[in-house]
Amino acid sequence: MKYVMEALRKKEAQEKLPVIRMEIDYELVTLHDAMEANDKIEMIKSKERLEQLRLQMLEIEND
Repeated sequence: MKYVMEALRKKEAQEKLPVIRMEIDYELVTLHDAMEANDKIEMIKSKERLEQLRLQMLEIEND
């Protein structure tokens, strides 16, 4: 049973990768817009969110 649960968890994580990549793309557009508007607060928020998404993606890929 333990192996089945582990396999399901890995499959769910792999299915999340495309969603995370789309979120990264969206956040990059947000960062670009903030940079063009010279909105430093939004730039910081976008960079922090990108870092969180990057860590999530690395965690899934390294499992």
